[in-house]
Amino acid sequence: MEITNVLLMIIVLVAAAVLVIYFLNKRKTQVIDEDVKEIDDKTFTLEKMTEFVKKRLDEITKVNLYDIGLSEEELKRRKNKKYELKKALKGCTYGDVNDKKYVKEIIYDLLVKEYGVNEINISKAIPFDLPSLLTAQDKFDILIYSYKKEFGYEALTQMIKKYNLAVLKYVAGETKPSYVITSDEISDIYEKEALLLNFNDKVNIVVQRIYQHYKGYSSIDEVRDMNIDGVSGGVSGLPESFLSQVAQTDGDYLGQVMERKVPRACDSIWIFFQGKSIRLEFLSFGSESELKRVCQNIYKYNNPGQLSDTNGYKINEMKDGSRVVVVRPSMAETWAFFVRKFDVKRATLEQLVTLPGADKAISLLKFLVKGARIVAVTGEQGSGKTTLLMAMIENIYETMNIRVQETAFELHLRKIYPTRNILTFRETETISGQEGLDVQKKTDGSVNIIGEVATDPVASWMIQAAQVASKFTLFTHHAKTFPNLVTALRNSMLRTGVFSNEKTAEEQVVQVLNFNVHMVKDFRGRRYIERVTECIPVESKNEYTFDHRKEKTLEGKLDKFIDNATNYFTKITDQELYQYRNIMEFVDGEYVLTNKITDYNINEMRNNMDDTDVEEFDHFVEENWGKVNIKSNRIIEDKTEKKEEKQKAKRGRKPKTL
Repeated sequence: MEITNVLLMIIVLVAAAVLVIYFLNKRKTQVIDEDVKEIDDKTFTLEKMTEFVKKRLDEITKVNLYDIGLSEEELKRRKNKKYELKKALKGCTYGDVNDKKYVKEIIYDLLVKEYGVNEINISKAIPFDLPSLLTAQDKFDILIYSYKKEFGYEALTQMIKKYNLAVLKYVAGETKPSYVITSDEISDIYEKEALLLNFNDKVNIVVQRIYQHYKGYSSIDEVRDMNIDGVSGGVSGLPESFLSQVAQTDGDYLGQVMERKVPRACDSIWIFFQGKSIRLEFLSFGSESELKRVCQNIYKYNNPGQLSDTNGYKINEMKDGSRVVVVRPSMAETWAFFVRKFDVKRATLEQLVTLPGADKAISLLKFLVKGARIVAVTGEQGSGKTTLLMAMIENIYETMNIRVQETAFELHLRKIYPTRNILTFRETETISGQEGLDVQKKTDGSVNIIGEVATDPVASWMIQAAQVASKFTLFTHHAKTFPNLVTALRNSMLRTGVFSNEKTAEEQVVQVLNFNVHMVKDFRGRRYIERVTECIPVESKNEYTFDHRKEKTLEGKLDKFIDNATNYFTKITDQELYQYRNIMEFVDGEYVLTNKITDYNINEMRNNMDDTDVEEFDHFVEENWGKVNIKSNRIIEDKTEKKEEKQKAKRGRKPKTL
């Protein structure tokens, strides 16, 4: 009986427990169902998913693997994965596209496998199925993703060319045309393309949007990766500091700013495309804080130091070789950055010089380099100086070692010519450019290249390098004319204290400088070589006479003395140290060879070339300026000119005296 009672009690207790568990599970299910019913679109918004991704990646990188109790093999595998992820999260902020790709793959897996993103709720993040609800940035992201699948990093270039976006146009509210790509143009392109996206495409677009606000460079993240000339931000629109001033003077204007009718600094995104600065009106950072975040991250590669109010700017390079300049208040009125890209794959003369007469221009540039001439490549910013310099370097003989001195790494010659003997130096906070140049003199270099002569010390390095440090030198400068180039280099020598006399400094400059290649970027963004100029130093000649000895009277002797004195003071006060003339000019849309190269430079060029190039150079000179006498290395002039020279020599010949 007792056993029966015990069994009954156990059965009752088990039944009660089962009922309790059943009701608890039912209640839990009801709560979940109610929660699911209460879930709105915000759960799958970009903001919520970004928060989730940040939290999960933080957990993955900070978890203590030794506390989990893993096997040795699993522990090793998880450690490697954790290390790889931490490395990628750090590298992707430097502009490394491989690290960026890896991080995006991790985010993709987190969203699909853990967060529960599917074909239905993906459209709650970006309304792919309702084009009328898509913003201009949404449409642009979709377009770039689609074009990138086909064209890779040429996607933006292909889209701009296909729809002719890089042209002058009038924008509402502006009285003058400008280079701008508007929201309406992006919407029109989106409608014309009529893109069909599958689930994978949609997730990848959402992943990119999350990534660019988490570890990327906000709205310019994909644009920066494209093969364009550059991108900048914070260079137009109203800074936040101006808004309080505007509020005190014009309330209506402040209202327009708040309604986004007047662009703010954080709405400023510009690209540099084939020589044209184009404003992307449809893109924005959204807020001043986002622009600030991008500026604080974009220059961090290789730890160049802190960007502070005391040190209001930083010049550095990114991992892909792009040059980046960042400025901040109070040095600048707002946060701003400038990324300048150099497409090393295109750095050949044949690809850069394409206008009529290009074959002559290319041949001339090649012979100047092979002839070991000191060449200055000049022009305004964005005219293509650095790119042309990179292309000219291809023609330096393989036997010559190249040494490069730069403020920031820009040329990246070893990427283009990995088998060449090339080493680049740059100045740092503790090592000056002068010290770097002194080290270069001891590194068996044959050719010295200076990326940009923009300051007085750098100009001094260039003159020193051209005089004693190498066989010849190539450099870039911002001078507009040849006399301006000579004057700027001379003044730099004076200001650095290398010389104290103007004439002496100028003499050193003109003795060093052989040729000047001047680049131009016209109003339409077309870039070409305007001229190639030769510098001809003027040798000082003794023109004093001794005719006073022949004079018998004091008055005659005094007249002759005054003549010599006049000649002397003329030389002292107004001595011409150099002449210059254009060897090639760009005339009526065509490259034209004009004046011949001087005999001195022809001789020197031939002496520095191998036999094959000497033969080609002789043919080039003969074809354009006349025949070459190989024995004397001089151009044979017309017989009439020779006769005139002989007659002049006879008239000026003095009789021999015993």
